[in-house]
Amino acid sequence: MSDPVYESYMGLGPKRIAHWEHWSNPDAETWITGIDYYDHPRLCRIRMNELYPQLRLGIPPTDDPKPRPENQPDKSKGRWGDSYRTHWQQEIAAHRFSSREAILKFSPLEQGDFTDWSVFENRDYRNEETLFRFYRSHYPAEWGDKAPPGSSASAYFYNTMFMWPLLTFGYENFLELCMEPEFERIMEEFAEINRRVFRVFARLPVNFVICHDDIVISSGPIVSPAWMRKHIFPRYEEFWDIVRKAGKEVIFMSDGNMDVFVDDVMACGARGIISEPYTNYKAIARKYENCFIAGEGDNRILMRNRPEEIRAMVESMVDTGRMSGGYMMCIGNHIPFNVPPPAVKLYLDLSAELAWR
Repeated sequence: MSDPVYESYMGLGPKRIAHWEHWSNPDAETWITGIDYYDHPRLCRIRMNELYPQLRLGIPPTDDPKPRPENQPDKSKGRWGDSYRTHWQQEIAAHRFSSREAILKFSPLEQGDFTDWSVFENRDYRNEETLFRFYRSHYPAEWGDKAPPGSSASAYFYNTMFMWPLLTFGYENFLELCMEPEFERIMEEFAEINRRVFRVFARLPVNFVICHDDIVISSGPIVSPAWMRKHIFPRYEEFWDIVRKAGKEVIFMSDGNMDVFVDDVMACGARGIISEPYTNYKAIARKYENCFIAGEGDNRILMRNRPEEIRAMVESMVDTGRMSGGYMMCIGNHIPFNVPPPAVKLYLDLSAELAWR
């Protein structure tokens, strides 16, 4: 049986345009299924998958009730999906170092173990074989060292390069210090950590490596293209070459408007890009034949909950999907908890009706 996600990643143009959704709206699940997500999370999710199998939502192992957000003790850090955050990562990072001098003296390699650092990829990077055993445990033993042909099995890494200093030092510290000569050593040490990661990924039974780095915001680049082309893109090319030589394809993921850096990322060896609706996806589809692209859908349109506007968005997305065999339906700036459930359902229903090649 063909895998429409694999076909999309590879630009093979499955007849039905597949979805990649950033799903985080339990109230919509309750409204759509008629089953209370918090009382019966497993039954609710099973029903969602019956109604919209193209979403491929994970199913909880039990039907144990979940605490409702309004009953959760700390609501000060912002909500994501069915729960409130326990911390602000940037707040932790900003207070991790006593001074700018302490940051510039920091050695990522000497630290090595980032298990309790709240840098998203919180694990010990000191031993490559230990790292391999950790990642290998996520895939079936019977696969050996290769994923099944035609499978969309993938590995994922959040800190492809740019996120490491941002999450370790905090946004403001990073931007203040990234031009200092001493920072070059820090970036090279983070790069050495990632060489270990990508050598591990090359050995995994996966066909794809999904690489995340939020290198842009909605208005475009965070730091200068010159800095990116010195410190970031050469490392992408190096890391991605490691896994591509092992037969894997690279998918790149970033928030924001990727227009300025699309050509750089593609030149580094990415199969395609998933980003947010600020990016010009039709331009990418025209320039890179049947590359993978996703993220054109806009939750700001869903938030307004105007049926005619949602239909126009879906129709425009489908137009792009017919330009590229690698296109996937995706609300690029996510479907969070506060998007009106009727708008979510209309988007899904219109996609089921119209999203065909």
